[in-house]
Order: sequence, then C-alpha cells, then structure tokens
Amino acid sequence: MRPVTRGGTFNSKNRQAGSAFTLPEVLVAVAVLTIVALGYYGGLSTGFVVLQSTRENLRATQIMTQKLEAIRLCTWSQLNNVSFTEDYNPLSGSTNSSGVKYAGTLSISPATNLLASPSYLNNMCLVTVSVNWTNYNHGTPVVHSRQMQSQFARYGLQSYVWGAIK
Repeated sequence: MRPVTRGGTFNSKNRQAGSAFTLPEVLVAVAVLTIVALGYYGGLSTGFVVLQSTRENLRATQIMTQKLEAIRLCTWSQLNNVSFTEDYNPLSGSTNSSGVKYAGTLSISPATNLLASPSYLNNMCLVTVSVNWTNYNHGTPVVHSRQMQSQFARYGLQSYVWGAIK
C-alpha cells in the first residue's frame, strides 16, 4: 500500500524534485555570502591600517614629549636648534628592519605669543618640536607631520635641578 497525499498518490520523484534548491536561490546565497565575506575582510583590513596609524601617531607624540621634557633640564645657554632622527620598530628584536623613521627638528624662537608684552618677555622663548615620518599604505607613500610647542623660561626648573642660574 502506498501513502496518499492530497493531490493523489505519493511519488518519490516529486519528493526529490521539491527538496532541491533552485539555481536562483543558490546564486542569491552565493551573492549574500560574498558580500558578507568582503565586508568582513574589508573591515579587518581597515582595522589593521587604523591600528598602525594610531601606533605611529602615538610614537610621534612620545618622541615630541621626550624632547620637550629633556629641554626643561637645559640651561638658557644650552638652548639650540637641533635636528634629530629616531627609528621605531616594535619587532626590532626579530628583524633587521629599522621600521618607521621619524625625522624631527627642535627650534627655539622668541616667545611672541605672550599677552601684553610682559617685563619678563626677554627671559622667555618658544620651543617647537616638529616630527615628520612616512608610511606606505598599499604601496603609496603618505607623509605625516606633528608639532608640539612649549614655553621655556630662563629662570625655570633647571635652576632648581642644577642649583645654578645661568
């Protein structure tokens, strides 16, 4: 005895034909999976680029802060315009690459940004630290630049540290 369905007798051919996916369904599924995969890998790639850029910006900020903190211990007569380069490679222990090269300048200029020309204007100067570096995004060189400024006083912190005012 054969099972009977609403439309009549049960046919095993009809069951097999009805359980398969049609070509348009497969194509739509492949298209959806392709879009999801491209979005996932695109987001992952963008995340790595942003992370690398953030690391480079942070390292530039660390270099500028280090130079400005070192200036605080200099005497007035030791202040000079200086150029410097710093290498940064977090994997330097395992590779021979120098990583990103940071080229910078430390420049001393009169403190013209003080309000109302105070009497101590000749005992102040403006210290500017600028850092430039180049990274390569997808083979294209991109030049970045950052700058920090601080004021330096002739009779500042260094007279307390070294015990002599020069």
